[in-house]
Amino acid sequence: MGFGDLKSPAGLQVLNDYLADKSYIEGYVPSQADVAVFEAVSSPPPADLCHALRWYNHIKSYEKEKARNVHTERVNHRVKKALGKYGPADVEDTTGSGATDSKDDDDIDLFGSDDEEESEEAKRLREERLAQYESKKAKKPALVAKSSILLDVKPWDDETDMAKLEECVRSIQADGLVWGSSKLVPVGYGIKKLQIQCVVEDDKVGTDMLEEQITAFEDYVQSMDVAAFNKI
Repeated sequence: MGFGDLKSPAGLQVLNDYLADKSYIEGYVPSQADVAVFEAVSSPPPADLCHALRWYNHIKSYEKEKARNVHTERVNHRVKKALGKYGPADVEDTTGSGATDSKDDDDIDLFGSDDEEESEEAKRLREERLAQYESKKAKKPALVAKSSILLDVKPWDDETDMAKLEECVRSIQADGLVWGSSKLVPVGYGIKKLQIQCVVEDDKVGTDMLEEQITAFEDYVQSMDVAAFNKI
């Protein structure tokens, strides 16, 4: 049983054929079997051995992303066997004594042995990102709710000075109030009403306040109605 010499083209070809219908050397998740075979492969397999190269790159990725390896706890308890114990049964084991070099095991641990340190590092990164998010959120201006309101301001009669009426209306100033366009609209019997638009911040200006202040100009204004009200 085994792959033969995995540093030779023949051994790599056996590995490629073996992985043609498999994702890992054993089972359905990466394990110490993958570590043992990975250590025996001296460099990435050539591109024409696509199955072996795909497996090699996948296992190599665990070296760089140990903190993200969700399989760590599941695979670390498995004991790494001699290289000749893995692979197809009809290939002669040419790996020598069949024992693994404990020094090599210490040098390469794709699935990580410093879980506690990695956990602390992951915790530190999460705390940093959370602090950055909170800081960014605090600096972001709060969304101000606004509304566009169209008002109908009616005079007493056709003799009311509409220019003066509009001047009075526009004289109303408040934080969160911006006056817009206006026009005179006939209502009958020669009487025209003032139709005027304004934009208000909902938390600062309400229609009740506008009505109270506009109708306070009682020499010109008979009443005020809200013709249209739209959230912006």
